[in-house]
Amino acid sequence: MYTTTVVIGAGHAGLAMSRRLTERAIDHVVLERGDVANAWRTERWDSLRLLTPNWHNHLPGRRYDGDDPDGFMSVPEVVAYIDSYAAAIDAPVQTHTTVTSVTATDTGLGRDTGGRARYRVTTNRGVWDCAALVVASGMANAANVPTLSDAIPSSVAMLTPMTYRSPDALDPQGVLVVGASATGIQLADEIRRSGRPVTIAVGEHVRLPRRYRGRDIFWWMDTVGVLDERHDEVDDLVRARHVPSPQLIGSPEHRSIDLNTLGQLGVSVVGRLGSIQDGVAKFSGGLANTCRLADLKMNRLLQRFDDWAEAEAADALEPIQRFEPTTVAADPTVEIDLRRAGIGSVVWATGFRPDYAWLELPVLDRKGRIRHDGGVVRDAPGMYVLGQNLLRTRRSSYIAGAAQDTCVLANHLHAFLGGEQSESVDWGVPQPPR
Repeated sequence: MYTTTVVIGAGHAGLAMSRRLTERAIDHVVLERGDVANAWRTERWDSLRLLTPNWHNHLPGRRYDGDDPDGFMSVPEVVAYIDSYAAAIDAPVQTHTTVTSVTATDTGLGRDTGGRARYRVTTNRGVWDCAALVVASGMANAANVPTLSDAIPSSVAMLTPMTYRSPDALDPQGVLVVGASATGIQLADEIRRSGRPVTIAVGEHVRLPRRYRGRDIFWWMDTVGVLDERHDEVDDLVRARHVPSPQLIGSPEHRSIDLNTLGQLGVSVVGRLGSIQDGVAKFSGGLANTCRLADLKMNRLLQRFDDWAEAEAADALEPIQRFEPTTVAADPTVEIDLRRAGIGSVVWATGFRPDYAWLELPVLDRKGRIRHDGGVVRDAPGMYVLGQNLLRTRRSSYIAGAAQDTCVLANHLHAFLGGEQSESVDWGVPQPPR
């Protein structure tokens, strides 16, 4: 089978690209290993809600029009949103179609194909040849569990955010949560509220309040321009793309969540997990410094907001706020014997990684990530990637980022199919809606 473009993945990013390709009359197919929004259906815990408020979430041709703009979508609501979007744009999705390999055709990469197929996509339901390829399978295909997990005693259950569903399925003993980004801190909060003893191991993290001066934190980042900072304006792009997600929770109460709120619940806070020997977990003693650095970065960002508000003479804002410094023990615990401490479960909230085992092209770096410049894959003409952190701007990390990213990349793809060089293409970067 032949189609001009194959899009791999029918999540929000893949569907947004489908809409853009349809707008440009580019024939295509969207391949999905499960159902539309498959990861949201099968790999999320029960109580999860988006970090972004409803008003912030939009896709090409679809803005939030419900009666709770300041609320946060639950998992079923996200699935329904993406599912209805696929139907509304009449996306040519092939569900339950698993990609098993992507290779170059006989014409090969870097050659003039004369408009013929450049890529071959093999699936469990047939083979597709295409001139352009969009990888929108996401970067959270597998939990990034460190190798030191091999030393966890066999009596201790291990879970990841992709296998955890609710506290009800946990051993009634204590729980060690490793990682303090949005995922880790939310799970520690939920598990502790179920009555279980919880310890959280904390490394580098980003502390943010849910609301500041009467506005949601995303209102500030959107309005001040933080989310519009481009990938080519960031000093250390590799590091920026792997900064932990901010310590936020999308709750109906609009509450903030951080190490202080966990401490008030009775969660034990320790430093970064460094090793496990003979069932004894050893943690960094630099917890206080780690927290001070997170507090410092938060206050710098809040000061940026305040400076903007003063320069713009913004009204209807509450007075300037500053938050209590993170409080941790002066002499934190650095060792825990997991058996003696009654730890029955470890939850690895240590991030995620992509799984491109099926991608048989020379486009991956040594860590298995696709090399790209703003979504245009290096050394692979006509190939694009979507759904990555800071793909083109900081907005790319969230659902709303797909609207802008797909517009730009679809322009590039259209020009590529027409034989234009990327350097001469007007990428047509749209201004994000406010």
